[in-house]
Amino acid sequence: MAVLLTTGQAAAELDCAITTLRRLIRADVLPGLSHRGVRVMIPLDVVQALRQRPHAPLHHLDTREIAVLRVDAARPADEDDHAWTGYAPHLGADRLLASLRGWWRCDPTSIATAGLLPVTLSGYIVAVLTGLDTWQRNDQGRHAFPDARLAGYITDLATPTMELTSTRQDDRALAALLLGTRLPSHSGGPIAYVTPDTTAG
Repeated sequence: MAVLLTTGQAAAELDCAITTLRRLIRADVLPGLSHRGVRVMIPLDVVQALRQRPHAPLHHLDTREIAVLRVDAARPADEDDHAWTGYAPHLGADRLLASLRGWWRCDPTSIATAGLLPVTLSGYIVAVLTGLDTWQRNDQGRHAFPDARLAGYITDLATPTMELTSTRQDDRALAALLLGTRLPSHSGGPIAYVTPDTTAG
């Protein structure tokens, strides 16, 4: 019989805040969840798998700085151009790309130079965007990348199980390298910047 943990116990095992873990639960990327009344129970082996996920191997990438898009679990959006914002694999590739391709305060040149934008949920890479060579700027000083491609995304973070959605081999290789790995970052907004030496470990 599987050992089940409460969200509080699981968060303690992962050394993270309960709110951080709840984002993963809401995004539906953790398998085997069950409910006891209002409590969500998480299998111990899923928690152990999350704890053992490696850090993103940014040293394999030929760039000195990488922007990271930090998102929450998907929710209905107020924007006219897409119905959702945030991350949830049940959206499917097309709606997921639309939900992630928002307007951000960022350094577009830095993002274009790196050639990719990892998408993290609670510090785990759950999607990878590429095709970031061109951008637009709105009146609020925010930028969007209209030609962005979804290279791949995670459906199960514990295994991990991934969908490689781009037809380009270089995109698929980047997604396979990064998806499901840990990439901690700190920012007051959705975009953070990391360097390979600060994420090693």
